[in-house]
Amino acid sequence: APAAPPSRASLTRLAVSSRRRQRVDYVRIGEGLIAVAPKAATIEKFEEAGGGGKPRVAEPHVCYGDDEAKMRKVAHEWWPNIAIQGELGQELPAPAHFEQAAEMVSKDDVAEVVACGPDPEAHMQVINKYVDVGYEHLVVHQIGPDQEGFFNFYEEEILPTFS
Repeated sequence: APAAPPSRASLTRLAVSSRRRQRVDYVRIGEGLIAVAPKAATIEKFEEAGGGGKPRVAEPHVCYGDDEAKMRKVAHEWWPNIAIQGELGQELPAPAHFEQAAEMVSKDDVAEVVACGPDPEAHMQVINKYVDVGYEHLVVHQIGPDQEGFFNFYEEEILPTFS
């Protein structure tokens, strides 16, 4: 029989998002840091604000599939906002504005920040950017339709490198 789920109280946690620089200052009310970019300065600011010893969680983005060129296209079509630069990618007032900003993003722009295709080394390069700056926990975001293939690939190719 499956284990009973944890109580709701044990799941209640508040982490601080780093999407906007000033939010890192809210570390005093948070129990951790959540980020989507591998920036050492974010961790440094988080720790300076009192976050030392608190969990640091990051979300690298990947688009797994058998064909790199096809996955670059999928990542660009499904998640172009990942490559929108600066505050523009955070502070637009309506979804239509994000769509307009995404029109300025190329497949190459997305591929700069998203590991696309079946090459384990490409995925590890993206993951290691986060590990190298100090993130302890990763939540890998699979962009694209092949969720089962992604999980199999990570089970066979990626996760064993962390044991």
